[in-house]
Amino acid sequence: MSEHHSELRKIETWIFDLDNTLYHVSANLFDQIDRRMCAYVADYLNIPAAEAYKVQKSFFREHGTTLRGMMNCHDMDPEPYLEYVHEIDFSPIQTDEKLANALAALPGRKFVFTNAATKYAGRVLERLGIAQHIEDVFDIVDAGYIPKPDPVVYAQFVDKYDIDPAGAVMVEDIARNLMPAAELGMKTVWVQTDRPWAHSDADLAEPDFTTDNLSTWLSGVAGH
Repeated sequence: MSEHHSELRKIETWIFDLDNTLYHVSANLFDQIDRRMCAYVADYLNIPAAEAYKVQKSFFREHGTTLRGMMNCHDMDPEPYLEYVHEIDFSPIQTDEKLANALAALPGRKFVFTNAATKYAGRVLERLGIAQHIEDVFDIVDAGYIPKPDPVVYAQFVDKYDIDPAGAVMVEDIARNLMPAAELGMKTVWVQTDRPWAHSDADLAEPDFTTDNLSTWLSGVAGH
């Protein structure tokens, strides 16, 4: 592993997913967001919560995100939705000094590439104490509301920041979101969680590295 780590220290660009990747899945932020998405869909479509939950999950499967499904099928304005679903309690996110130190020690540019919104991502990064180490956030608005893992969005991301994929690493908790990055020539790191949907296509993704604790793993790469 040490040889791999020395190789990774030469990486030019680190690309991190946000939720359940930069913070541990046990913080459960997505459970809060999930409930707010369901409430918004129920109100928007004027249907009971149980029915809204089914709609929400079918859109997630068929369109990549509930947001994309609501936009495609119901012409929903994305901005009020994004504002509403991300108004949550951020207190479960604690400062992660180990992660901050590892990011500070690693050379190269660091980005967040997320299906969430930049304002929300900023709150999470501030809570973690790592905002100063992140050059920029590429969010769902930057992506034209097209979610990962659509390869078009990865191409947009690479072009926007003039990234050489051969010198980049992508870190994700959802295995299938690593596949377009690998196809571009990036190294891939899968942060494993207990969320079954994050394991979809894991055997096809064939990540270069796997960990269940990004802070510890990244500290190892940084030589801490």
